[in-house]
Amino acid sequence: MAAAGNVQNLSNMSHDHILSLIKPTHDHHGEEKPDYVDPLLGVVGNILKRTSHVIDNLVRGTKPQEERLEEKVPKYASFPSPTCMLKTLSSEMACKAPADAHTHATTMSILGKLSKYSWDTKAVLTIAAFAMEYGDFLLLVSLNSSHDQLAESVGILKRAPAMLNHLGSKKFKDAIVELDGLIKNTLKVIESIFAFEKLYFKYCSYDTEDVTELSTAMKRIPVDVYWAIITIAACTTQMRYCISGDEVNKQQLSRFHEKITTTLQFLKTQEELCQIEIDSLEARKELRKLSQAPSGIVKLLKALIFRKHAVHEPLIIEGCSKVEIKRVDINDLENKNVLLFISGLDISIDDISILNPIYDEIVKKDEYKILWIPIVDRWTVDLKNKFEKLRLMMKWYTVKYFSPIVGIKFISKDWKYQKRSMQVLQINSQGSVEYLNLVHRIQLWGGKAFPFNKPISIDNWMGDLIVGINRPDQSPLIDENKYFFLYGGKCKEWVQRFNKKAIDMAKDPIIRNISKIPILESFCVGKDSGWEDDHRILGRFWNKVESLFLIINTTGNLKTVRNHAVTSNEIRKLFSYKNEKGWAVLCKGSSVVLAGHWEIIDRVVDDFNKWKVYVRDRGLEHTITQHHVNIKKEVPQPCCRVDISMGAGHAFPDDLTCPYCNHSMETYKSFMCCHTVDADAMNGGSR
Repeated sequence: MAAAGNVQNLSNMSHDHILSLIKPTHDHHGEEKPDYVDPLLGVVGNILKRTSHVIDNLVRGTKPQEERLEEKVPKYASFPSPTCMLKTLSSEMACKAPADAHTHATTMSILGKLSKYSWDTKAVLTIAAFAMEYGDFLLLVSLNSSHDQLAESVGILKRAPAMLNHLGSKKFKDAIVELDGLIKNTLKVIESIFAFEKLYFKYCSYDTEDVTELSTAMKRIPVDVYWAIITIAACTTQMRYCISGDEVNKQQLSRFHEKITTTLQFLKTQEELCQIEIDSLEARKELRKLSQAPSGIVKLLKALIFRKHAVHEPLIIEGCSKVEIKRVDINDLENKNVLLFISGLDISIDDISILNPIYDEIVKKDEYKILWIPIVDRWTVDLKNKFEKLRLMMKWYTVKYFSPIVGIKFISKDWKYQKRSMQVLQINSQGSVEYLNLVHRIQLWGGKAFPFNKPISIDNWMGDLIVGINRPDQSPLIDENKYFFLYGGKCKEWVQRFNKKAIDMAKDPIIRNISKIPILESFCVGKDSGWEDDHRILGRFWNKVESLFLIINTTGNLKTVRNHAVTSNEIRKLFSYKNEKGWAVLCKGSSVVLAGHWEIIDRVVDDFNKWKVYVRDRGLEHTITQHHVNIKKEVPQPCCRVDISMGAGHAFPDDLTCPYCNHSMETYKSFMCCHTVDADAMNGGSR
């Protein structure tokens, strides 16, 4: 208790300092919460609501007994009021001098007496002790006007007439109103604390990350209880002034009013955040049930989007409506198959455009719809404006709702959505998810990927990767009668050297003048390629390579992808080149002749003068492939690395073998800043 006596100014006491003082008073092995606490708080609320009406009548000068309240006094069957405890606490607070040190000491003493109880119980018992005395006194004041002799006699002992005598003073009336307002707000704080304790008891079994807002509120509760109790102690001292009009012993309540108001504002805000969090948890439970026993697409979407306690309902808006908002009734999606497009607001025009070919296909069939659900944790004015700009680029339905989607936890944890990514799910009319993420297929094949259950051949996989990539003169890159080198790398010097060597090869008379050999050309995929917007081309290219890699190497896709085993190794090789110093692929039209790591391909092109003499008789393809094989025998195999972005809904390969030695590859986890120039390039500059 020595620490309590050292308190000179409550305003200078920090949260951590108060916590260090009150923690030793709490018995962590007890945490007792008697059954009577809940009804006790209800009775306290009823008392203080009616005392507030009495005060109101006294200040207005009307007769308190004439005021009738519509509410009936709640009946609590067999409610065992802890009268002795309340008397003890009331005595602890009575007749104390108005000073911070005394008020703090009283609070510490109360906390010591209530050490075995939970924090919310401590607060409820303390305000109940105050309400018992406060209500008793104001009841006598109220009855005093009725000339009841018993009430008058008891009232004299409690100095009720003295209070009535001071009612002509404005200063006295203001003090009573201030006291009454502070008590009401303190009750609200305690009721909020009590509600948080109930919620925590109900949801404490969840992971901490699922109840972060509730955990934040719970960490503050001990200190909030301290401020509630010390405020009640200060109000008890002030009640003495209200009875006697003693200016010397008047308690200053402004600092307590300020602290209780701030605490109440925080708790109210936290209540709203917790409600959103709890709605999300309940929605996740409901959505899991619906996933196991589907009940239709509309029921699933309502559980995913609509909050039970929301003030405003989300809007589903028709696409291509420009500024005008055309609302769509969610029931219109009954019996439809829905492609659910899920993303944040950090998507680009390129990201949106990949869905355009799919929309063009499904618009021909009324049984399919696309719906965009934007995922945003905290909406700001800037984000709202950004949303409006993005939705105007979309032809399909969008969800407009400037609060977190209720199913956000389900989307993140059960559907594996991650920030800075896109996800496209296909959900059938019964409400079952048929495809968890179709982004890779759509990126690769566009409208040809639809419907998504049809088998797709990857014989022409290089053509799928570079479709849409044209030469600087806008002519198509692929000509089935021509050879070309596609190359790139992280090292600018290597890329420039390889470019020169490839051009020299193409110009060599043996290559140019033999009519049987199609023209050999070379094209750089990367920076300084000479193409317009090469930054975006680089990002698109590697996004497609990754998509193809994941489609080939995850079992969930094998039913709809033919000939996956034939080209899996070559695709794996190409994907492993993403972060290499250099690489090159020789193609004839859309067919891959060979794919080379920079160390090996360097040797192949450097040895051009050695093997070119065999081209006339054996052909370019056979000659360069054979020399490539010979070089690989001489050069040690490079260490292979495959980096897979942690995108939404990815089904990652369970195991990968090295494309060079066929040994199982080890798994590592790496992190890369999304704001670096190279990272932006690798991700198409958008995601």
